[in-house]
Amino acid sequence: MAENATTEAEVLFEKRGNIGLITLNRPKALNSLTHGMCVLVHKALDDWATDDAVQAVVVVGAGDKAFCAGGDVVKVTQSYKAGTTEWRDFFHDEYLMNIAINEFPKPYISLVDGIAMGGGVGVSIPGDFWVSTEKTLFAMPETGLGLFPDVGGGWFLPRLPGETGMFLALTGARIKAPDLYAQGIATHHITSDKIEDVIAALAAAEISGNEDAAAVLDQFHTGPGEPALAPYYGTIDGAFAGVRIDEIMHQLELDESEWAQKQFKTLVKKSPTSLKLTLAQLRRGKVLDSFRDNMRMEFRMVNRVMEGKDFYEGVRAILIDKDNTPVWEPNSLERVERGEIEHYFEPLENELAID
Repeated sequence: MAENATTEAEVLFEKRGNIGLITLNRPKALNSLTHGMCVLVHKALDDWATDDAVQAVVVVGAGDKAFCAGGDVVKVTQSYKAGTTEWRDFFHDEYLMNIAINEFPKPYISLVDGIAMGGGVGVSIPGDFWVSTEKTLFAMPETGLGLFPDVGGGWFLPRLPGETGMFLALTGARIKAPDLYAQGIATHHITSDKIEDVIAALAAAEISGNEDAAAVLDQFHTGPGEPALAPYYGTIDGAFAGVRIDEIMHQLELDESEWAQKQFKTLVKKSPTSLKLTLAQLRRGKVLDSFRDNMRMEFRMVNRVMEGKDFYEGVRAILIDKDNTPVWEPNSLERVERGEIEHYFEPLENELAID
């Protein structure tokens, strides 16, 4: 998508007809978010919220591979180790951007043509419309990085049907358009070659609210096909309803089906701390009253994650050395104490500065 976006700016802003168009413009880095991009997107939304010439906002990714593959977590870990505040500034301003998207008063439409993981989910899901294509690949892979599914994961994942959100959060499973649409993550599905046509149609339309935006998107919507997860809904709802992570893993281990065994083996490789933390995050997030409350919770959590060791080890093993053999500490669920997990949710001296 947006293959002609070749200027040096990391994110491009354009008024096109009646829409404000945001192009995430780091195609060589799979459009991964930087701190500067988060600040600029937030500022643009503030400006466009009161600009009568902008009736809706559309966000796309440059290049033909990714919408946005996540945040620049390598730079984040380098900042913390160097003793700078850049890591905190990144999460702080990324989360404020997530809130600004969620509270944007006009239709916010994400055309997710390609990879959307982590921060890429955060720059899209809090909006009003999430449009998939045959190239869309979604995942929240944070438990394999020693983190947790942030950028709003604690809000939207537990609100998916059944226990699918818990399954996606804990395993980091990669899913495509049919499952995204079946779960209600994708509101619409189009073919990738129609992206520019959709942008043009939105730019030409009179959009006074979500109904008008939906009417345009409906014209291009096509059925994405049968969801691959459908045969496993019962297993997911049964196993991933466990109160504790060891219960979930025990249920999967007892299930001799090939699919359940694959999920069990996947969870064994994840950070034990991240697994327990993520389960607690989703259970708490499900009963929160607002997206703001969720982001305040996640900011507390991420600050505590940075004090530990697993995030750096996960980034090293998966993204830097790429040996894919992280050494977690603690290295077993039994060694992760309940009191330690509770600490992640305690108030901070410097909370997320929500206006």
